[in-house]
Amino acid sequence: MDSLHTLTATEIVAAIHAGRTTALAVAEECLARIAEIEPTVGAWTHLDPDHVLRQARAVDRMPEPGPLQGVPVGLKDIIDTADMPTEYGTPIHRGRRPSHDAACVALTRRAGGVVMGKTVTTEFANRFPGKTRNPHDPRRTPGGSSSGSGAAVGAGMVPLALGTQTTASTIRPASFCGCVGYVPSRGDIRLSGVMEAAGSFDALGLMARSVEDIHLYRSVLVGVPMAALARPALADLRVGVARTGFWEACEPATRDAIERCASALARAGARVSRVDLPAGFDAIAEAHRWVSSFEFVRNRAWEIDHHWERISAPLREARIADGMACDFARYDASRATLRACARQLDDIQRDHDVLLTPAAAGEAPLGLQSTGDASFSTLWTALNVPAVTLPLARGANGLPIGLQWIGSRWADDRLLAAARAVAHAIGPVA
Repeated sequence: MDSLHTLTATEIVAAIHAGRTTALAVAEECLARIAEIEPTVGAWTHLDPDHVLRQARAVDRMPEPGPLQGVPVGLKDIIDTADMPTEYGTPIHRGRRPSHDAACVALTRRAGGVVMGKTVTTEFANRFPGKTRNPHDPRRTPGGSSSGSGAAVGAGMVPLALGTQTTASTIRPASFCGCVGYVPSRGDIRLSGVMEAAGSFDALGLMARSVEDIHLYRSVLVGVPMAALARPALADLRVGVARTGFWEACEPATRDAIERCASALARAGARVSRVDLPAGFDAIAEAHRWVSSFEFVRNRAWEIDHHWERISAPLREARIADGMACDFARYDASRATLRACARQLDDIQRDHDVLLTPAAAGEAPLGLQSTGDASFSTLWTALNVPAVTLPLARGANGLPIGLQWIGSRWADDRLLAAARAVAHAIGPVA
């Protein structure tokens, strides 16, 4: 058996169910990996090894093994936990202790998962970075806002982590850190106990080492029996290559990877075609900006009124300034724009099982003052479609580049099945 900290969640569950290892042994190896690399990566804002080991021992004593038996999980620090702080990435809430677990945490524990600790988030899950560095090159950003979750999975500290996405906060760090990232159709996974940034767009995000792991965790969180993913033949897949309006902003390695993947799929028999998005989609980014900012400043009214000076200048001068400048009429008109565009996308997707598009411009950029360009997820998040990014490419510096796959609203199983087929049949393309 490989080192326990390198196993996928699915492999850990199988090994524990078969009696080949224990939750305690897995937790001990993951803690050793964290102790080795955390000083460089800085993925965690709260980690108590003794508490982790107590959880693992309790899982090993469960009378009936659960579907996540013994799997270590990292949680973004905007997700409430009854037994550890939840601080929202801001000194305003330092030491905050929720009274109970968020729904996703309670479901994770019920299924036998071991909550390792809280991963670093940007301030209020927005734009001001935390301490986390990219596990592949500590001079570079891990992405955000789910910075610690992406880095923890990408560094081999845990096989599963939860983040959130309001713009690009799961897909971008998954791409930069070299793991599989998934954002569900909005509403499929409950957000009770998760800090709201902008409710029109917020979704829980899952990060893992494989599509199978995503499917496993999704099954737990939506409360359906675990069943094998469908195995569509590539010849049955209808793939639309959507370059979007940001194609020219992509690094050459990203454009090349998209084209190589499309060509490989076509050679394997998939029906691959180019998708030109309607001209009206150019308005989506601006509509998302106003809706998200309007909602964010109202969600953070208490902090704005009582702790203005403790909010970072970048957050005050951008997101909060936009939200304060946006009146309800502009907010409502922006929502109407997004509803109209969503209907158009529904029409486009009737002819495609998945859309292939960039997850980010390219490799994680140098520097730690920004989490990178969010443009490549804005459109899809704003229109409430599920997304998966697969670490199928490498850039000029040998760092990960994710390729993003977009499904139809509320057709997440079909998206995950297609992503699994691609991951197994195509493999790395650059």
